[in-house]
Amino acid sequence: MYLYGASGHAKVIKDALESQGIKVLGLVDDDPQVESLDGMPVLHSAEGLSPVIVSVGNCVARRKIVEGLGNVAFGTAIHRSAIVSLSATVEEGSVVMAGAILQPCVHLGRHSIVNTGASVDHDCIVGDFVHIAPHCTLCGNVTVGEGTWIGAGTTVIQGVKIGKNCCIGAGSLVLKDIPDGCVAYGSPCRIKENGSYEK
Repeated sequence: MYLYGASGHAKVIKDALESQGIKVLGLVDDDPQVESLDGMPVLHSAEGLSPVIVSVGNCVARRKIVEGLGNVAFGTAIHRSAIVSLSATVEEGSVVMAGAILQPCVHLGRHSIVNTGASVDHDCIVGDFVHIAPHCTLCGNVTVGEGTWIGAGTTVIQGVKIGKNCCIGAGSLVLKDIPDGCVAYGSPCRIKENGSYEK
């Protein structure tokens, strides 16, 4: 497996892969000044490398990199301490970190992140290029639109729908649906900006 993006997020994905006995064969980064990470040399071109996981936490940057890579094979990373139901689906490029839980009939879209200790309950649908930050709780039947960032420690109650390209601030309690493109935070969560978010 190759990781595109040589930063702290890459360290966590590398750890998840190694916990399953999967070796990271190389790291790639666009920044020519980044020469190594954790003692591992960093390459500056992904040409001919496969499979790849894009190890960048920022949702917009991750999408741009994936689109720029073109027709390559993408892998997944699931830490051995994660609990993933046999009926859950994890699409290509996505990662599930240490202590995370995906309950029955969860669908995790392409190139998404369920970070450390996050819990995604039954029948949740998480879109492509989403980041569920550490220790979030998504109760049952929650929908999260593509490109959305849900900040650390947030709780989303059952049945709520969060739109595309939203940012939900850390520690929020989401009790109602959030439309596309919103910045929202608080307990209870309230919309602060609408239609302008790009993370």
